[in-house]
Amino acid sequence: MSLDPIGPCDSSPISPDTDLSKSSSLLPQPTGTSSVHHQQLPSLEYTLKTRKRSITIIWSLLIIDSVVLPISLYFALWYGTSLTPNNVFTVITAVIGIVSLIKYALRTWNLIKKSSACRPRDARRWSLDWFHWWLTFMWILIIIELVVGSIPTLPPIRVLALPGPTALFVWGTLILLMEVLRLANVRAPIRISSQPRGSIILPAIYPIIEDIVAVDGGGGTAYRDRLGKRYEASSVFRQMLGRLSLAWGIGAELAGAVTIALVFTIEKDAAYVVGWALPVIWAGVWAVLTIWYVKKELKRELNQWYSQSGEDTTGPDILELGENRIELQNRIIE
Repeated sequence: MSLDPIGPCDSSPISPDTDLSKSSSLLPQPTGTSSVHHQQLPSLEYTLKTRKRSITIIWSLLIIDSVVLPISLYFALWYGTSLTPNNVFTVITAVIGIVSLIKYALRTWNLIKKSSACRPRDARRWSLDWFHWWLTFMWILIIIELVVGSIPTLPPIRVLALPGPTALFVWGTLILLMEVLRLANVRAPIRISSQPRGSIILPAIYPIIEDIVAVDGGGGTAYRDRLGKRYEASSVFRQMLGRLSLAWGIGAELAGAVTIALVFTIEKDAAYVVGWALPVIWAGVWAVLTIWYVKKELKRELNQWYSQSGEDTTGPDILELGENRIELQNRIIE
């Protein structure tokens, strides 16, 4: 199971002369109306429109690798062969996760290579990024579950159905913990991607979005900078990320709890299917709801930005203004 969506970063390499710790995008954020509303809303200059094909291919492979393969192999090998139970799960463990692990290896290389164009600015090669360290932790837990669970002569099938909820608990717990620290005004104890040590902690979903889009989505280091500028400039954007953090954190914990409850109460074959499939189904539903909510909030953000700038949105220039808004929206999400 992986959260890497698209492909390698493709922006220009990191400039060693820029000190991100002095960037205004990571200073304490304003709580009132920004004084730069006469300027255009900072654009993320990123669109999914040209990446739809690669997104479809990668996510299709990940679903096959992380859902279809373990379930189909389980029934085919358990009921269709004479393999011993532990050999059945040894084969399943060896086969599943191949696409995700290849993506993980490529992601690691994109971050550590000297010419990296997606590493957090001024970060050392081996510091990777925030998302990558937690992705590594998630994979370690899942591999331990699968390897240890495959050893006994009669493997615990219900335990071997837990990689999905394990992933949900890792990310849900991380997000909620970060939100607690943020709301308690605790400073970052370590570097969190583009957030230097000692800086104000931003919404928990912020570094996850930053890292995934910069590395896996091809946004590069420049996207990290643009995201910081957008976050600083827009109060609606900040509120949106805060709400999304809580929605994903609480949602992941609840989905993980429901999945585990079902895995340990229903019939074992059904439990195996539910354990692998339900977390992915939940993530898909949550992603669709997130896209709907983000589009809605981005429209509200643009309306508020232009209204606070004092621009006339009822005169003959309304068409041009509307086209500018649509262009900005399309640069953010399709």
